[in-house]
Amino acid sequence: MEGELTLPVQAPPALADLTTLRVGGPADRLVRVGTEGELIACVRDLDADGEPVLVLGGGSNVLIADEGFAGTVVKIETAGVSADVSGCAGAVVTVAAGENWDELVQRAVEEEWIGLEAMSGIPGLVGATPIQNVGAYGAEVAAEIETVRTYDRTTGLLRTFAAGDCGFRYRSSVFKTEPGRYVVLSVTFQFRLGSLSAPIGYAELASTLGVPLNARVPARDVREAVLSIRRHKGMVLDGEDHDTWSAGSFFTNPILELDAAAALPDAAPRYPQPDGRVKTSAAWLIEQAGFGKGFGDGEARLSTKHTLALTNRGAATAGDLLRLARQIRDGVRTRFGVTLVPEPVLVGCEL
Repeated sequence: MEGELTLPVQAPPALADLTTLRVGGPADRLVRVGTEGELIACVRDLDADGEPVLVLGGGSNVLIADEGFAGTVVKIETAGVSADVSGCAGAVVTVAAGENWDELVQRAVEEEWIGLEAMSGIPGLVGATPIQNVGAYGAEVAAEIETVRTYDRTTGLLRTFAAGDCGFRYRSSVFKTEPGRYVVLSVTFQFRLGSLSAPIGYAELASTLGVPLNARVPARDVREAVLSIRRHKGMVLDGEDHDTWSAGSFFTNPILELDAAAALPDAAPRYPQPDGRVKTSAAWLIEQAGFGKGFGDGEARLSTKHTLALTNRGAATAGDLLRLARQIRDGVRTRFGVTLVPEPVLVGCEL
């Protein structure tokens, strides 16, 4: 193809080596891209040639089939953080998609950019955060995003989304509901400045900090508290700890219509939502359906620290994890009439 970009192509290792679950077979090809221009040109040229493409970031929210991927994996390794800081306007910070998320959170705390501190310790890259509308401990990334710059594979054009056009909602966005269409190139955040955190909106975090809900405390304290909580739950990556060989929370918390929420036992957690529906706890449903910490009898088991995480105990396959996920999903549906929805992207496999 005349004028196409030439990038080094590797005979890839098993894709398991590129994911936090550490499962997944090989791809036909692996291309690593280090600049925005390379990323756009690589995906554009592969699309023009009709080549199946899997754009992969940190591999922390994906389950890839044992058969692997019949096409080219484009591994995002772009870098760059640009900050425009003003005492009046706050900090406008543009971050390349390939930057490490937790390193950005750490820098934000050090620079006194407020809003990300409760999302400390989440694995993955910055470009993935708007897709999933990443959130934790009462915070969502949508609250701090100003714009998302993308490459639209359908039109072949660049498109920058204002936050209000991203369709953000619980663990979702337009980038997730139209899977594969948009390649996130960079994310621009708008931060307030200060040493105190955003108001603490999550009871467990407030309790750990010893403060009431909606209190503001030093952002550094919030980061350390969140990291401590996440480590206790096996949610901070550690190669020596198989409880962290996971994709984080495997199921999203169900958001139910009022009648479905009313049918749950009185003890079930209920969190009213702005649209009139009710969110409940996937972890509570899993535990009450009989699946406790460490459940399983093979290489794929629930975490010994947190029932929302399906883990690889060292030699699990994607098939092992899917069988466990189906057992849990079906058990919860039989017990409560609620169907759990997986949070990770499933590549080449179905639940």
